[in-house]
Amino acid sequence: MFDLKLLSTGAIPAALAQAQRYRLLNEPAEAESICLDILRVDPGNEDALVTLVLSYTDEFREGTIARVAAEADKAVQRIQDEYKRWYYSGIIRERRGKAELRTDRPGSGRSVREWLRDAMSCYERAEALRPEGNDEALLRWNTCARILMTVPASEPDVPEFNAVQSE
Repeated sequence: MFDLKLLSTGAIPAALAQAQRYRLLNEPAEAESICLDILRVDPGNEDALVTLVLSYTDEFREGTIARVAAEADKAVQRIQDEYKRWYYSGIIRERRGKAELRTDRPGSGRSVREWLRDAMSCYERAEALRPEGNDEALLRWNTCARILMTVPASEPDVPEFNAVQSE
């Protein structure tokens, strides 16, 4: 395989800015790669961990949600700041719920509601720990609540598909 080249510690600020730029350009895989390079030389870099989590959640719309969500959950657990850990755990769940909402599959409403309620629970935990004057978690909670108000409380049962088998 390949031996990855090691980033110099002096290049971390520029690399982080580049990762954030790639996120804005809807290039989450590039941002993810840069963050992984930063974390190889500075494993506790909170900014790189946050950008990595957000890069993973940017990939939710591309499919393979379960794999990417698992990676996002692993990365968020490395964040030392408890407020940020809860806040970004909420972001992961909120974005997962929104991705499920976009699929518009029969029965997806239940999953959307579960993910958004989980996000709201994380935001409530973050809200209790928030720095003074920081209402980010409250704003995210309200967003989830508004989405939930538009998702039907119950969905019609989807008939089970039974293939016709011939003899």
